[in-house]
Amino acid sequence: MVDFGQTVTLVIAALVLISILSSVLSFRLGAPLLLVFLLVGLLAGEDGFGRIHFNNAPVAYLVGSLALAVILFDSGFATPLRSFRFAAAPAAALATLGVILTSAIVGVVAHELLPLNWIESLLLGATVGSTDAAAVFFLLRSGGIRIKERVRSVLEIESGSNDPVAIFLTLTLLTLIPLAQPLDGFGTSLLFSLLQQFGLGGILGLAGGWAVVRLINAFNIDTALYPLVALSAALCIFESTNLAGGSGFLAVYLAGLYAGNRPLKSKYSLRRFQAAITWLAQILMFLTLGLFATPSQFPAVFVPAVLLTVVLTFVARPLATVICLAPFDLSGREKLFVSWVGLRGAVSILLAILPLLAQIENAGLIFNTVFLMVVFSLLLQGWTIRPVARRLRLVVSEHGGLIDRLDLELPGRSTHELVCYRISTSSPVLLGIPIPRWARPSLVMRDDESLRPHQAGNLRPGDLVYLFCTEKHVKLLDRIYAGSPPGADEREFLGDFSLPPDATVDTLAQRYGLPVPPDLRGCTLQEAFGLRLRGRAELGDRLPLGPFEMIVRDINSEGDIVEVGLLLDNPDAAGR
Repeated sequence: MVDFGQTVTLVIAALVLISILSSVLSFRLGAPLLLVFLLVGLLAGEDGFGRIHFNNAPVAYLVGSLALAVILFDSGFATPLRSFRFAAAPAAALATLGVILTSAIVGVVAHELLPLNWIESLLLGATVGSTDAAAVFFLLRSGGIRIKERVRSVLEIESGSNDPVAIFLTLTLLTLIPLAQPLDGFGTSLLFSLLQQFGLGGILGLAGGWAVVRLINAFNIDTALYPLVALSAALCIFESTNLAGGSGFLAVYLAGLYAGNRPLKSKYSLRRFQAAITWLAQILMFLTLGLFATPSQFPAVFVPAVLLTVVLTFVARPLATVICLAPFDLSGREKLFVSWVGLRGAVSILLAILPLLAQIENAGLIFNTVFLMVVFSLLLQGWTIRPVARRLRLVVSEHGGLIDRLDLELPGRSTHELVCYRISTSSPVLLGIPIPRWARPSLVMRDDESLRPHQAGNLRPGDLVYLFCTEKHVKLLDRIYAGSPPGADEREFLGDFSLPPDATVDTLAQRYGLPVPPDLRGCTLQEAFGLRLRGRAELGDRLPLGPFEMIVRDINSEGDIVEVGLLLDNPDAAGR
């Protein structure tokens, strides 16, 4: 007798394996990989070759929601806070007003194309109002290109934060339809509900991120357990926020954003684990949604779905983008790309399941139309992101730069990392610029051969260089080895202002209220560098002084320091 549990396990494992193996074909054809996962689910479903009958809407919604929570936490975790600062305002405009405008335009057209009343048509528009975090993050980070940081950040932050408005609109419209099965947990005050979604989502998300950091840093446990702590905490944040009436999707994204930008034990081990679990979440989510759909019902809505996708892509999204980004300093090319990468994906399908859960009359029609719109969106936009980005000249440094980071569990809780760079033809180090002592490679890989720096000689394009550094110096290494350092500027190399080498450490420390290290009391800056470096200083040498750094700006032919730069932790401190 065949055990049901064993059969289910075999089917799920086989589908995941098929999805992963089919990714090879996807990369060769340039097809959007998420679409491949969706098609595998369709082929395995009741109308496909697998004949798997799966029509459980609550389970499909639960699996999709949990998978999306995992994806959003990882997305926030990998977003630098500096990107959030300069991209938050335009992204917020798109995540609120942009969603409303897009939903309204699509809803109006849907009323003309489909046998739906006004509320049902606007409901369909609401389900496709938000961009999809899974699709946007995947295609921008794993699509084989590197987009300019500002544009990428706007798109990623928008997709990570626009779900509350789409959910709010969907649930609001559902309350206006006589429901066969009322949706519990939705308040009567619409404005209060929206404020609750954003307010609780934001507060509990940031509080949850703080708790994740404290939890991971407070305990010394096996390194392999830290990623499980982060994953469990993320799901707790997601579901507890939902239970409180807030947006769990917004909360888990903000929790990841906060935690990813704070010092954490085993931070890059966490990143590796989350990369793997995010892949699994994306595969399971799109497989489940593919299994849930019934392709034999698609022909009835095929033409309206195509026309609605055209309206969404070429009218609604561009118009919303132009209006929302008008106050912000983005170029026309950047706005055009933001408009084009308005990908719809799992979020839209998940929202389209809500009418099925509520058992409204035309729920099947809405779901099938939205499902096809997602497929067409991935086909049209997902397949063309790379050529469009190149055409608009928004691609930067595709082959060089930082390719790996590994945090080191050393005694004393060392903050050093092992980083790896690939040298490209545009890397500044090939131009003969002097490399500071702290930035010199520890190992060079060339033609599959490991070389010590003195054996490698001058670096060449294609070399992999490995070196040890602290986290705060990584963006400086980007400037040296990649030539495209997000956020790195001259002050980070030269300091905020100049000091003479005969200035004393005591005077400097007194001016800024810093403690003086015992071995540097009474020393000049020249003597401090000589004492700490145990020899002659070199151009670019750096010496920490509390939260500040002293930098050798210039030396003479005898090797004596001529000028020292002081880099403040806060540039505003210069006026104190």
